[in-house]
This record gives sequence, structure tokens and C-alpha cells, in this order.
Amino acid sequence: MTMRISEYRNAIVAFAAFAVLLDQGDAGPLKAQNLSSVLDVHRIVESSIAATQSHWQDRLHYTYIERDEDQHRDPDGRVKSEHVNVSRTILVNGVPFEQFVERDGRRPPSAGEERKQKEELDKLKRETPAERAERLRKQEEETASIVREVPMAFDFQLVGEEAVNGRPAYVLQATPHPGYHAQGKYGSMFPKVAGKLWVDKQDLGWIKVEAQVIHPFYMGLFLVRLLCGSQINMRQTRVNDGIWMPERVEVQAVAKIFFVKSFSIDRVMAFSDYKLPQNGAPQ
Repeated sequence: MTMRISEYRNAIVAFAAFAVLLDQGDAGPLKAQNLSSVLDVHRIVESSIAATQSHWQDRLHYTYIERDEDQHRDPDGRVKSEHVNVSRTILVNGVPFEQFVERDGRRPPSAGEERKQKEELDKLKRETPAERAERLRKQEEETASIVREVPMAFDFQLVGEEAVNGRPAYVLQATPHPGYHAQGKYGSMFPKVAGKLWVDKQDLGWIKVEAQVIHPFYMGLFLVRLLCGSQINMRQTRVNDGIWMPERVEVQAVAKIFFVKSFSIDRVMAFSDYKLPQNGAPQ
């Protein structure tokens, strides 16, 4: 385990966040919007981006449990590997630390995993206040960068309103802004996905995502190429009177690794038990 959420997991969550903001599927042509509705869309988008950025930064101050189920299949549909990992993110001197709980039904961790985790935890505890502040600043900046480019990357339309789990929500779709050039490390995903975004009318948090890959792209550190038809759904949960945080991410991906080997991925990441620690103590 590492002290930070893995690059692969970050990419999946970023993919989910970005995917919702681009829908080029079967919705059909939309009627022209009047000036009032255009202004409303800008207000909804800007407020939603600000709320999401704030909520995801708040998440850095919470403890929570993550259950990660990962199943790989060959081109014929046979299961080649299956893993279930459970971790708990705690705070150590105000900095998130991902703590191994269970792997494939085995707990406690192996001697090697426990030793490595202890080394990382001890290193974190030895950091100076300035080092801790810088680490947290970098994590907050990475979180902010996930949504910062969205208003520049897309032209938005409001396609309706809908109740989700009893909460009224705006339904948004968007098309890529002509001539946009990616700035952050996740920006290259923007033109590659299609989907919809549901925004809570009261809190302006993102409630859920439905998306699919429409152009292949590479993700992560191992040259994994997600192919057309890959799908992802993300659902968020409302905690502490209006803060929206990831609750469940489901991925059904068709991929190639190292350019040649094809396989499919069924992955479910479930997040639960969000809590604010008391008096800054590890929980």
C-alpha cells in the first residue's frame, strides 16, 4: 500500500468525473436555448465545479473505507484473475494515509506488507509541519486540477431535470469546445468519452455519472489502452449536510495492454464510513 491513492485509481475517478461532461451519443439534436437558459447553464456549471472542487478537497480531511473488487477476463470471457482488496484511509498529522486491511480474504497483512506500511507510516510521522503542509497542498492541488479545466474544455447544455433518490437534479450534457488544448495530466481524456451528469439542485454536488469511451485512449502507468465501448458509472453520497463524495465506481472496460494483449476489466470501487476524526487523531 502507499500513502496516496494510486495513479490507476486516480485516473479511473478522474475518467468518471470528466466523462459525465461530454455526451455525443443517441440523445439527438437539442432545441436552441434562449439567453436566460444559457445564463442558467453557466451558473449551474460554474457553481457545480466550485462545489465539486470544494467537496473533493474536504475529502482529504475524512477517514473512510474502500473496497476494491477487480476481475480480468480473456477475449473469450474466461476469468483470468480476481482480487478483492479492502483499505482504510486514516489521517496522520492531518495527512491521508491508506492503511491495508484485507487482500483476497486474507487479514492481517503479510509480514512484508506490514513492514512496508509501518515504514511509510513512521516516515509520515517524522515529517516537519512544513513538509506536512506541502504534502497536503500538493494533494489539494491535484484534486483541484481534476475539475479545473472542465469549464474551458466544453460547451454545455441543460437537457432537463430529474429526481435521483428523491433529490431533484439538473441533467447536463456537453460538447468539446473547438480548439481546446489539454493543460493538466488528465485533460487528454476530455474528447475521448461520452456521458451525462446529474447535479443536485440544492447543493450543486455531482450525484451520479453514466459514461462510455467513444475514442480509445491510454490510462495509467502500464500502457493500458481503453477501447471504444468501455463503460463507467459513478455514484456519490451526501455526507454532513451537503458534501458529496464518491460512493461507488463501476467500470466495465475493454482494454489492451502493451499494445497487443486484449482483455476485459470488471471493477467496482465502493467507498463507505466517511468520518471526520476527532481532535486530529488517527482513526
